[in-house]
Amino acid sequence: MNKNATIVVTGAAGFIGSCMVQYLNDNGYNNIIMVDDFGVEEKRDNWAAKEYTDIVERISLFDWLQRHNTKVDCFIHLGARTDTTEFNYAIHEELNVEYSKKVWQFCIEKNVPLIYASSAATYGGGEFGYDDNHELPFKLQPLNPYGVSKNEFDKWALQQNAQPPFWTGLKFFNVYGPNEYHKGRMASVIWHSFNQIKKDGFVKLFKSHRPDFEDGKQLRDFIYVKDLVSVILWMMETVKGEQLKVNSGLYNLGTGTARSFEDLVKATFAGLDLKPKIQFVDMPLDIRDKYQYFTEANMQKLKDAGYDKPFYSLEKGVEDYVRNYLNKGLKKY
Repeated sequence: MNKNATIVVTGAAGFIGSCMVQYLNDNGYNNIIMVDDFGVEEKRDNWAAKEYTDIVERISLFDWLQRHNTKVDCFIHLGARTDTTEFNYAIHEELNVEYSKKVWQFCIEKNVPLIYASSAATYGGGEFGYDDNHELPFKLQPLNPYGVSKNEFDKWALQQNAQPPFWTGLKFFNVYGPNEYHKGRMASVIWHSFNQIKKDGFVKLFKSHRPDFEDGKQLRDFIYVKDLVSVILWMMETVKGEQLKVNSGLYNLGTGTARSFEDLVKATFAGLDLKPKIQFVDMPLDIRDKYQYFTEANMQKLKDAGYDKPFYSLEKGVEDYVRNYLNKGLKKY
């Protein structure tokens, strides 16, 4: 894709979106239309220093695009309501389903390739596995309204006869890294662990409330945000004219290796050159029956599509995040 390409990035003031904009900048793409709710002052450090052509409020995007008649070369839709503890489905439906349908329709009308964020939350308790084939979404039973909304849009997209020239829904697993400081309760365990270590000298982890998992041994597929944006850029650059190097559809985006929260916390302590001190606490009741004890992405589909860059190991990713960002007081990537 030409470096002068115009790229829309939604969620550009948020965690992954702002990292995406920086990675695009790092790779020579500066004609970026950043879309988000920019009135949230605590997110300013995420986006203020980025290279971009325009910033547009999320609610005004489609009117803005119509008024300016800007030729868009790629649409990277990362904006969403991602709070898994928000149980009002109407909020998720509006922001994650209906808004995404408008993005889809724009991309059809303007012949724009679309890359959007789905989620491993769609897989629910994992009873159907973690394969990114196109039959599975119709069987899945997500554990919270956020996961339901992401799965509903995946299903809707798969059923559409009219499609963008290329589209992919990337099922993000547990993403961590810089620019997540504003997320509060929803920030990664690494971010919380780092701050607990600095404050108390130890880390609190949830006890297991299932007999088949020991405390701290709940398993997730943790992916460093630097790997995630690398895959997205690769996806974007596979779209060259009418020749597509990968098939449209859903793709898992994790590392393919499940690791424990205990491993994650030990790696955080190691990044600070400290011995681990962990205390186990009861899981809050509001998430106890909505909690995923195991996730692990089947990454074969992405590999078969041609992506062969190695992912950060948990230890290397956490070390980079802790040493080069958190411990230096750097909020942003």
